[in-house]
Amino acid sequence: MTETSHNHNHYHKNTHAKAWTLARLIVGQVCLHGAMAGMRMAAPLLALKAGHSAFAVGVLLALFSLTQVFLALPAGRFADRHGLRRPISLGVVAATLGAVLPVVWPHFAVLCVSALLMGGASGAASIALQRHVGRLASDTTELKTLFSWLALGPAISNFVGPVLAGLLIDYAGVWLGGSAADARGFQMAFVGLALLPLVTWLLVRQTPELPNVVVNQSVRQPQVWDLLRDPQMRRLLMVNWLLSSCWDVHTFVVPVLGHERAFSASVIGAILGSFAVAAAVVRLAIPLLASRLQEWKVVTTSMLVTATVFAVYPLMSTPISMALCSIILGFALGAVQPMILSTLHQITPHALHGQALGLRLMVTNLSSVLMPMLFGSAGVAAGVSVVFWTMGSMVAAGSRAAWRLRP
Repeated sequence: MTETSHNHNHYHKNTHAKAWTLARLIVGQVCLHGAMAGMRMAAPLLALKAGHSAFAVGVLLALFSLTQVFLALPAGRFADRHGLRRPISLGVVAATLGAVLPVVWPHFAVLCVSALLMGGASGAASIALQRHVGRLASDTTELKTLFSWLALGPAISNFVGPVLAGLLIDYAGVWLGGSAADARGFQMAFVGLALLPLVTWLLVRQTPELPNVVVNQSVRQPQVWDLLRDPQMRRLLMVNWLLSSCWDVHTFVVPVLGHERAFSASVIGAILGSFAVAAAVVRLAIPLLASRLQEWKVVTTSMLVTATVFAVYPLMSTPISMALCSIILGFALGAVQPMILSTLHQITPHALHGQALGLRLMVTNLSSVLMPMLFGSAGVAAGVSVVFWTMGSMVAAGSRAAWRLRP
């Protein structure tokens, strides 16, 4: 057997093993993140049913992001030290516990604890997964490809989790001799969600760890705060924050606009759904084009497209025109995450990958905690269109930073 054919076979075997590992990790992420997404829909419903105010529900939803703000950096450090399986197994324990608690004690305070547990579990697990997948890649094209595949996980789980929870809430009570959306239905939904993280554990358990980064103890180790001295890192975090805020604005404002225009719940759902589908489609397309795409160009284009869509969105008065805006926005924002993760891995020293991912997650979730409250008060004061236009002009201004991300 010649040297070349041996290498060729080894490469194919390696690629095959990589693809198989990636597939298992994506399904694992879908299950763990799906449990959290299902809880994020079921817990507020139960709280409203128990007579709690809309403000209480807002607080409950903020708690899903709150633990991720404080846990992101320690979780990143933990992943840098321990690799993939330990962070995931701790995440599985926390998420399962979070789903089981309200089965036993369906009180508002317990739902708040569940939100903290499941948000933290999902965040810590995603850092470990992103770090592992980034280290599987052998070049920049492969980085973009692998991150695009991995980014499909949250897109799918945001669909799977809520649908599973919704079906169980509506039908499980009836099967058990009760009525739709009774206490039994909610209990069964929480049980269903508790089973999902266990699937994650079965899938990730056998994933081989990658060799740890060898650290020279005599040299002062770079700290995560040193990353912030790098202008590229600061630009990247700012761009990432702006674009994830756009994601939040869209999720928050569309129901309000739809409500103002007297659209039905299913129409509003379809508008938001078309956004999620477009975001998933673009992440399927990126691996096919990865070798031709440059991260900074994609991110800059996304920002300009987003700014344009935000300028015209409030002027759209029909469901079809709003859905069209939603789809274009889904394409633009969906393309961003793989590019940002790929850039992040290229500008960060190996030993700090987990912590850099933690820093990114911290910034994103801080915005998810604060922004909805901010939009809520701004929307009440000045009208929802103003929220769209303000965000659009911020993104347009921020596109200069994205342009300067070019290597």
